[in-house]
Amino acid sequence: MFRFLAVLTAASMVGMQGYTMLFNNFAVETVHLEGFQVGLTQSIREIPGFLALTAIYVMLIVREHRLAALSVVLLGVGVAMTGLFPSFSGVALTTLLMSFGFHYYETVNQSLTLQYFSTHQSPLVMGKLRSLAAITSIVAAAVIWCLGFVLDYAGMFLVVGGVVALAGLWASVQDPSHRDVPPQKLRMFLKRRYWLYYALTFMSGARRQIYMVFSMFLLVKVFHFSVQAITVLFIINNLINWLINPLIGRSINAFGERTLCTLEYAGVIVVFLTYAYASSKWVVAGMYILDYILFNFAVAIRTYFQKIADPEDIAPSSAVGFTINHIAAVFLPALGGYLWMLDYRIPFLLGAVLGGVSLILAQFIRLPDSPAAKVVA
Repeated sequence: MFRFLAVLTAASMVGMQGYTMLFNNFAVETVHLEGFQVGLTQSIREIPGFLALTAIYVMLIVREHRLAALSVVLLGVGVAMTGLFPSFSGVALTTLLMSFGFHYYETVNQSLTLQYFSTHQSPLVMGKLRSLAAITSIVAAAVIWCLGFVLDYAGMFLVVGGVVALAGLWASVQDPSHRDVPPQKLRMFLKRRYWLYYALTFMSGARRQIYMVFSMFLLVKVFHFSVQAITVLFIINNLINWLINPLIGRSINAFGERTLCTLEYAGVIVVFLTYAYASSKWVVAGMYILDYILFNFAVAIRTYFQKIADPEDIAPSSAVGFTINHIAAVFLPALGGYLWMLDYRIPFLLGAVLGGVSLILAQFIRLPDSPAAKVVA
């Protein structure tokens, strides 16, 4: 299962990172989108995340690991097609397609990780997978850097998407499942005792939209970073995360989820306030790197849930959690795009407020005295 998830996680990260690295420059230079259109496109991108709970019903006819593989194929196809339709409607359509693949995979990836690895091992596995994804992304960024000198945007999207789709096709003929894993409840439900997990997941999704949509757009639109400069930032980010992601996993075991979440949200407040008021492109670039590091601390929410959840609740609650994570994502990018047109600082001030609310919620994290570890097959 680890090898299976490692290949698909690396592939999905290549697809999403490649799309993200190219999208803003493609949107500004080729499609000529404005802030509101960029925000609206990102809202469209998050609709599949909002619909992630439908993965539960797909699992009634497609086995969970097979759904993971097919989702990565869909992600690759969507990315490959992006550059072929240089219009707002074309970008919206291909974004929706690749987003269904990415969000379905992330839902199933989280579920499989929490099912197949114990409460002690899951933070370490998540750290290793994120580290692997980071080093893979460095290679992908270097390739995109080189391709940028010989291919147009359509060609670069096609190459990145094709590689991702091939990885998904490989995984579609693998079977890493094990009979000893507890059967999952394939229906949707909410439990009152999971309220804090739901709340933290919602706030994390809202904060993530500010980071993903407007931080990079700030670099391109306000500080005029080129696609090569953005690529360099991605390489730096992923090199740092390759080194620290395993440490994040070990830190969760050593210090607990509440400490990690507190550090993350305090840092988020500082980052977004700096985005709003900094005038130096180097300071903003530094905050972008720090923001990227803090983004990885979100695994603490998942491991917190694993420690309080019933084993048979993992798959359905992961799907419901992804939907909750994307409730704000459906409207916040479009709203942020409108606010950007009034003053580009407003979305980042909103992000600082979201960080403050998350910081308060994190103080309510409590774990069972003796969390039951799941048996690793």
